[in-house]
Amino acid sequence: MAKPQYWLIKSEPSVYPYTQLEKDGKTEWTGVRNYEARNNLRAMKPGDLCLYYHSNEGKAVVAVAKVLTPPGPDSTAPDEDWAAVHVGPFLPLKQPVELATIKDTEALKDMQLITRSRISVVPVTAPHFKLILKMGKTALPK
Repeated sequence: MAKPQYWLIKSEPSVYPYTQLEKDGKTEWTGVRNYEARNNLRAMKPGDLCLYYHSNEGKAVVAVAKVLTPPGPDSTAPDEDWAAVHVGPFLPLKQPVELATIKDTEALKDMQLITRSRISVVPVTAPHFKLILKMGKTALPK
């Protein structure tokens, strides 16, 4: 099996917090209206892992979600060229990793959360993903 790719997905906690994803069990990741973010969604594969970032309020990585389905059309934009995937809850971080902490960490200076801050779906390198988990005092299950 191929190694998973890593991503970061953003949601405002007042709109769709990670706790809601846990309650729902899965959701279609819709509403992305940026071409770069859309192309990132189209590059996702089932089994990929996503850092779940609470944007605007909280501004912290709070959990890991898992891509459940291949990309398909966004059901909220019929007859338009937007993409969506289904994601499910995977693992809450034991400690949220705040944006200020990420910005202050030299090893994360080139993380796309910082360099492409307006994009809601961005790739994450394996070293960045592992460091965020370590900072969140969280380990992936074996």
